[in-house]
Amino acid sequence: QVQLAESGGGLVQAGDSLRLSCAASGRIFSSHVMGWFRQRPGQDREFVATIRRNSFSTFYADSVKGRFTISRDGAAKTTYLQMNNLKPEDTATYYCAIGPGLTEARTYLHWGQGTQVTVSS
Repeated sequence: QVQLAESGGGLVQAGDSLRLSCAASGRIFSSHVMGWFRQRPGQDREFVATIRRNSFSTFYADSVKGRFTISRDGAAKTTYLQMNNLKPEDTATYYCAIGPGLTEARTYLHWGQGTQVTVSS
């Protein structure tokens, strides 16, 4: 079984930075990707960024490209999302996930419980 735990969310002002962490445990296929998604109340879960576990290749949503960076600490089985120049529209619950997919939430197999990010104007 796989377990994921997000941390690092909080209340910040526009232009500030946050770094989210996702700690993973259990057996994970090396070919799967680590992904970050976000969700606003009443809206669908939205793709943010992914990183491949075997190649470290990354991919970002256009809305966060140039501001957010996804990275990995392989030894600690931890994935990070560095968020710079935060905007009010970044306010959401952020989730990390593991699976064979890329940008579609339904392709991911395991999810954390989420961490809240709130950006004030």
